[in-house]
Amino acid sequence: MDSSCDRHTKPFFHKIIHFRLFVLIGYYFCPISHSQSILESPIEFLRGVGPQKGELLRSELQISTFEDLLYHYPYRYFDRTKISKIGSIDSSTEFVQIAGTLVNIYEEGEGRKRRLVAMLYDDTAQIELLWFQGAQWMKKSLKENERYLVFGKVSSFNGIYNIAHPEIEVWNPESNISGMQPVYPTTEKLRLKGVTNRSFAKLTQALFERVKIGDIPEILPGDILSQYKLCNRLAAIKWIHFPDTEEHEALARYRLKWEELFISQLQIARIRLQHIAQVGWKFERVGPGFNEFFKNHLPFELTNAQKRVLREIRTDTGSGKQMNRLLQGDVGSGKTIVAIMSMLLAIDNGFQACIMAPTEILAQQHYMGISGLLKEMGIEVQLLTGSVKGKLRKQILANLMDGTLPIVVGTHALVEDTVQFKNLGLAVIDEQHRFGVGQRARLWKKNDMPPHVLVMTATPIPRTLAMTMYGDLEVSVIDELPPGRKEIKTVHRKDALRMGVMEFIRKEVDNGRQAYIVYPLIEESEKLDYESLMAGYEQVKIWFDENKYKVAMVHGKQKVEEKERNMARFVKGEANVLVATTVIEVGVNVPNASVMLIESAERFGLSQMHQLRGRVGRGADQSYCILLTGNKISEESYKRIQIMVSTTDGFKIAEEDLKMRGPGDLHGTQQSGVLKFKLADIVLDSGILEQTRVAAQNLLAADPTLSQPKNQMLKYALSQAGKQQQHHWGKIS
Repeated sequence: MDSSCDRHTKPFFHKIIHFRLFVLIGYYFCPISHSQSILESPIEFLRGVGPQKGELLRSELQISTFEDLLYHYPYRYFDRTKISKIGSIDSSTEFVQIAGTLVNIYEEGEGRKRRLVAMLYDDTAQIELLWFQGAQWMKKSLKENERYLVFGKVSSFNGIYNIAHPEIEVWNPESNISGMQPVYPTTEKLRLKGVTNRSFAKLTQALFERVKIGDIPEILPGDILSQYKLCNRLAAIKWIHFPDTEEHEALARYRLKWEELFISQLQIARIRLQHIAQVGWKFERVGPGFNEFFKNHLPFELTNAQKRVLREIRTDTGSGKQMNRLLQGDVGSGKTIVAIMSMLLAIDNGFQACIMAPTEILAQQHYMGISGLLKEMGIEVQLLTGSVKGKLRKQILANLMDGTLPIVVGTHALVEDTVQFKNLGLAVIDEQHRFGVGQRARLWKKNDMPPHVLVMTATPIPRTLAMTMYGDLEVSVIDELPPGRKEIKTVHRKDALRMGVMEFIRKEVDNGRQAYIVYPLIEESEKLDYESLMAGYEQVKIWFDENKYKVAMVHGKQKVEEKERNMARFVKGEANVLVATTVIEVGVNVPNASVMLIESAERFGLSQMHQLRGRVGRGADQSYCILLTGNKISEESYKRIQIMVSTTDGFKIAEEDLKMRGPGDLHGTQQSGVLKFKLADIVLDSGILEQTRVAAQNLLAADPTLSQPKNQMLKYALSQAGKQQQHHWGKIS
């Protein structure tokens, strides 16, 4: 009689057996229909794979079909005609091919830690070969004193070089593989299960044996291939895997990078065309509100850059098409004034306007600034956040609905269903990358026709990144600081000079100024960093005697009320020093603050340091940013610090940040799915990016719907790419 365990497990194992039988029967007796592309075949059906390897490839590298394997490109090549001497291996050696005699084959360790060890030697030295999986099988297949050809990745342990799970075969100079051997991205688990680099090459060769010319059709029109000197697609894909020469590999890589970036730019350009076609409210006049503010209430004369941006906005909003414009401006460049004047333009034409900020602190800052500037003009401005309750909230909602409230400043509370406008004509989004696509989309539905949209960011975006992420938006840049602003002096000091740093800050405070002291707070070590922050706070209070100075603290673990209260103390000048984490990176405007001290600056990225630096230098006094680091820092950290010291230009800093960190790290682009190219790199391939942008615009200008016969394959490829794409950040309506 079966046990309870047997009764439950047998059906499960029967299912596995039936599945594997199904796959094997399908592989041997059910060839893929010719009406279906062979590239859609499950990877299990490829000779040399089968169910077990198929499951591994699917779980480890998301290779589920023949097509996935075809587009699993090598990232480098190894010249298999080159055989190195073991004695030439050093710390810089990554992959190596060596030939030698195998001796001293033995097993060591117990249980799961058991491994097979062998020594390979030539006339210069010897190296250790290791197998952690399949040790018994390898031991039977290897012969001592036999000559072998070995290829693999070199590691070092206790000063001894070794190769784990090498590709190994009996030495035969006449039959061994030669030429450029592809090296594929893989995982440790696949290698341990015997799916080596050589395995990938053999599987790909088996795939090419089954692929026909029609299975890899050309998707680019012939005139583009000729104009940009691109090889055909079939040749490119074959050469990227198995190039005969370095020239073939270069041609293939260039063609496939070009194709990736071109598809991306076509998608962006098509969205831009949709935006251009979107009917929008027409702001037909510049009225009394705009003119009155311009003549009598500007706090300073507009810079040429601000005037240029206002002209661009005026053109957009007067065209009868919906405006979708990204406004980039470094910290302190005067974006808010542009936003205010744009909102006055909406009011002059009988519309309401709103500005949405990512945090309550930033919303309050905007409210105080905007209401203060418009107070004398009698234009009502209200603040709507989660903290606004009761009668005041009801009154604000009623006034928005009946149109008597022209401007509202708020947080994501503005997108709630209870918030209804009579005629919203302009929506301004500040630091928009902090909002989700869904939140922003709900704001566009607050009127029968979508409002004009002005997206603002104080985070400078490198041109190549902007072309790829925000390419569907019109872009305006404020690249001048308002007159009277002094450049922030930035210096690097090591911990040994801490005493002098603190004395300098105390002197600034004694002269009536205020100072920020910012500590890193990183999730991976949140407890440790929190303790460092608290220890630092206590140390600061020793330097700044509480009988004479007031020190406030703000960090993410505080309750919202306490955080807001401490921040308000600093804003009002009731606290001389604010000890904080990066929660103050965006949204604090204290013109009297003249010093930003960044503790452990080596732990911050360039863009983050630049944003923190932008919290000072907002008044007429000379301001300072002090980057305090440990006495010993890494070469990369030192490079970041030197960039910060050498320039205050946010766009230069953003470009350097992009070069150092790569696009996947910036602003969470990797997590959001943006810029996931297989081969292209928008920094290294900026020249190709420029070409594809022009080519995409020219193609759509000639054939907006891609209906011409020569563009049919491209149109299909674009639709397939669209299924795998998610929202671009710039796609906001």
